Amino acid sequence: MHEKTDVLTGHLQKHFKYETFRQGQKEIIQDVLNGYSVLGVLPTGSGKSLCYQLAAKLLPGATIVVSPLISLMIDQVKELHAIHFKDVVALNSFMEFAEKQKVYQKLSSYKIIFVSPELLQNPKVRSYIEQIKISLFVIDEAHCISQWGHEFRPDYLKLSSVIESLGSPPMMALSATAPKNVREDIIMILQRPEMIEHVYPMDRENIAFHIEKTVSRQDKLDKMIKVLATYRVPTLIYFSSRRTAEEIASMLASNLSHLRIAFYHSGMEQMDRISIQQQFMNDQLDVICCTSAFGMGINKSNIRLIIHYHFPPQLESFIQEVGRAGRDGKESVSLLLYSESDQYFPAAMIRRELPSKEELTFVFKQLHKFSNENRTLEMTKQEIEENFNINEIQWRFIHYQLENNGIIENERLYFNQELWRQSFQQINSHRKNRLVVKEMKLKQIITWLNSDHCLRKYLYIHFQDSYKQATFQCCTHCGFSFSQWKPEQQMMVPQQSHSWESKLKSLLLIEANHETK
Repeated sequence: MHEKTDVLTGHLQKHFKYETFRQGQKEIIQDVLNGYSVLGVLPTGSGKSLCYQLAAKLLPGATIVVSPLISLMIDQVKELHAIHFKDVVALNSFMEFAEKQKVYQKLSSYKIIFVSPELLQNPKVRSYIEQIKISLFVIDEAHCISQWGHEFRPDYLKLSSVIESLGSPPMMALSATAPKNVREDIIMILQRPEMIEHVYPMDRENIAFHIEKTVSRQDKLDKMIKVLATYRVPTLIYFSSRRTAEEIASMLASNLSHLRIAFYHSGMEQMDRISIQQQFMNDQLDVICCTSAFGMGINKSNIRLIIHYHFPPQLESFIQEVGRAGRDGKESVSLLLYSESDQYFPAAMIRRELPSKEELTFVFKQLHKFSNENRTLEMTKQEIEENFNINEIQWRFIHYQLENNGIIENERLYFNQELWRQSFQQINSHRKNRLVVKEMKLKQIITWLNSDHCLRKYLYIHFQDSYKQATFQCCTHCGFSFSQWKPEQQMMVPQQSHSWESKLKSLLLIEANHETK
C-alpha cells in the first residue's frame, strides 16, 4: 500500500504540480481507484475537486461529474484548461446546436464530462453517454441530493437509475457539509449501502463568528455601511429575498461610492449571473449582494468577509456560505445581522417549498379532472400556478411522487382509484415528515443564534465530536472585536479601466424601478 501511495503522489506531482495531498484526498482517490464507491466529506476549500480530477486522469474511459450549477461547471472547465487538462467538457443549455452535436460526436474523447442532474434525464443526452465507457460517476456538492432533491430538484433522486443505466460504475459523492442524517439520506437515495465514508472535520479555524442584534432594516444598513467603509475586502452579503438583495445593493452603492457593488440571484438571466461571478473572481467587483444561488464551488481564496443580512433555514447552509471565506488560511470574518423578525423569512421559505394538505387535496381534484379530459401535464410555471394554485417547487415535489408511483408517465396521467388514494396518503405523509425535518433544522439555527456560549463550539456540535481552536479571533462570546481585525485591503483601481461599469449600472438598476418575486 505504501508503494501504491508513493506512485499516487507521483501522479499528483506530474499532473497537478502539488507536492503532497491534503487531508482525505489520497484516501478517497485510492479507494475509487480500487473500485469502491466513496462518500467524502471535506471542509470547504480543502480541494474536493482534485479527488475526481486525479482519479479521472488515471482511470480508463470517462468520468461523469454531476454539478448543480452551470456557472460552477464553466468555472471548473476553465480552471482545468488553465492547467492544460484539455479533455473536459460541460454539457449545458447554453451550448449552440452545432456545438452540442460536435461534442456528442467526440464524447468518448473526453476524460471529464460535467452535466446537471436534469440534463441526465434527457433521453438524447443519455443515449450518447450510454454509448461510451464510464469509469467513475461523481456527484459534486452531494448534500444537494438531500437538501434539494426532495422538493426543489427531484432529478437528484433519480440518479441511482441513471448510474445503473451506465453500467453501475464506482461512485464518488463529495460534500463540505453532510451530518450523519444527510449522509444516510445520500447513501439511501443512491442505493449504495456499501459506500465507504471518509468524513473529516469541517470547521475552519481562521474564520471568526460575530452576531450583531439589530432592531430595524435601517439599523442593518447602517452597520453594513460602517463595516464596508472601513474594510475594502472581497465580500459576500447573503439575503433570503431577491428584491431585498437588489434594493440593498443599490443603497450600499449610493453610500459607498468607492466600492464596486453588484447583486446576484437566480431570477437573473444566466449570462448576467456568469458575468457578475467572473468579475468578482477577477477582483473587478468588491461586494456581491446575493441569495444562496451564489458561491457554491467558488474557488476564490481571498474572500474576507461574509455578511448574512438574513440567516438561512439550516446550519448546513450557513456553514457552506461562511466557508467561502478565507480559503487561503488568512483571518476572515462571518458577520450575521440578526433581528427577531428575521425568523419569518426561513419559515416562509419552508412553507413555499411544501404544499399544505388542503393544497394537495385541490391538486388531486384538478388531476382527476385532467385525467377525464386526457390532458398532458406539460405546463409552464404560470400554468402550474393557474391550474393548481401552488408554485413550481411544490408541483415538483408532488410530480416526482406521482411519477415514482406510476401515476404519471411521459407527462400523461393514468387513473386507478386505489393507487391514487394510496399515493395521496403517501405524499401527505412524506410532506409531513419533510416539514418536521425542516422545522427541526430551523429550530437548531435559531437556538444557535440566541446562544450565550461559544458560537464556534455550538455551530459544529451537530456535525462532529470536536472543533479546532481559533487561530485568530473566535466569536462574539469569546471577545471578538472588529478593531483587532487587520486584513489586507484591496487597492483602489481607476473606474475607467473596468469594462464592467456600464453593464453593472444596468444590473444594479439604480435609476430604474424594478421588482422581482
